[in-house]
Amino acid sequence: MNAYSKLTRNRREFLTDAFCGFGSLAFAAILQQEQARADTRNSKAKSVIFLYMAGGPSHLETFDPKPLLNQLNGQPRPAEFGEAKRQFITGQPKLLGTKRTFSQHGQSGLWVSDLLPHTATCADDLAVIRSCQADAFVHSAAQYQLFTGRIIPGFPSMGSWLLYGLGSASQSLPGYVVMPDPGGTIEAGQPMYANAFLPAAYQPNVFRAGKKPVLNLDLPAGVSLDQRKKTLGLIRELDQARMDHDDEEFSARMNTYDLAFKMQTEAPAVFDISKEPQHVQDLYGVGDAATDDYGRRCLLARRLVENGVRVVVVVSGGPVSQWDAHDDIEENHLRMAAHTDKPVAGLLKDLKQRGLLDSTLVVWGGEFGRTPEAQGKGRDHNNTGFTMWMAGGGVRGGTVAGATDEIGLRAIEEPHHLRDIHTTVLYQMGLDQNALSYLHQGRRERLTEIQGEVIRRIV
Repeated sequence: MNAYSKLTRNRREFLTDAFCGFGSLAFAAILQQEQARADTRNSKAKSVIFLYMAGGPSHLETFDPKPLLNQLNGQPRPAEFGEAKRQFITGQPKLLGTKRTFSQHGQSGLWVSDLLPHTATCADDLAVIRSCQADAFVHSAAQYQLFTGRIIPGFPSMGSWLLYGLGSASQSLPGYVVMPDPGGTIEAGQPMYANAFLPAAYQPNVFRAGKKPVLNLDLPAGVSLDQRKKTLGLIRELDQARMDHDDEEFSARMNTYDLAFKMQTEAPAVFDISKEPQHVQDLYGVGDAATDDYGRRCLLARRLVENGVRVVVVVSGGPVSQWDAHDDIEENHLRMAAHTDKPVAGLLKDLKQRGLLDSTLVVWGGEFGRTPEAQGKGRDHNNTGFTMWMAGGGVRGGTVAGATDEIGLRAIEEPHHLRDIHTTVLYQMGLDQNALSYLHQGRRERLTEIQGEVIRRIV
């Protein structure tokens, strides 16, 4: 026997030797989990809730008052504001003033319109970015860019990047959840939420619309917990017998069985919002016809981040009913705001009263804004200047970053591309846009294809 090998003589030596074998693998897994927790301890936020207003809400009717636009209502756009490409508007369109009334709210004096009276009560928690810009004015391309940083499909969403960078903080719930609108899938479809070339372990869990977002959370009738464990054990053994060691897709599928079992045994209570006190349900508008659906989903979002889910996307708008107000800006936005305003404010207030707002970054916005020019009684898509806001997660509430011109056509002060939104979210979560990368087809890919900037005015 050479000097580099020896027989294992007892249990103590076996454990010592095993540490360099399968024991080291387990230790590495523990270190990885601890690293994820350490990253969030050093960050300002531990989770993200993205309140996605599909279709593009109008900044001119919500957070960006333009008195001059009302004065010029019905007149051609003055030449000094320049030209802008539009999807549908042609010729020499007339400007369209707003019927909304703006007033200042909170100690910060933040301007919010009467379209969002509930959100206005949270003014001092909002960091409003009035100078957002995007590259595309078509829904699908703009939606891809908002979620993935690119205007074409095939790239990972921000949710998948965050999960890849930080890991999941829950062993019994998915790390990344999307709650779509009951109306169905929007223009860009599921790829806008997907993991793309990142390993399948970082894909989103897309919940069902309606009052039962996850089916079969209870064990089947007549099946005991012990029987369920044995069934899953057999499935895993059979899968492992035919799995290639480097098959990440198959490994992820196997892990879904384990996650589903843990959700059945440990997490059913998370999905039962009926256990919430009535005053909390009322805060979100649960039970009211206009706000029940979005209120339920916002309340569930709070329960999910409370239990360690890293990223939750709550979508307002489907393929038919969304914030895409081409025909009638008043009718559309009054309807969409009626569904979402109270639940959004309820979420912010509930997170705050539970001490969760500091560790939860809430982001609100759509893929672009609306034009100051009229399209009938509505507005076309505007990607050259629009508004998003953030709250919690370490951002400075009651602040405003950037500005559009006097008619809201384009960002002129501190313009912030969508990549700056992504960079700021990563920064608040303790991640660096350059360090968070993945080698794909010989290229080191990242969420921000071009270098983004942290929006310093709000952090």
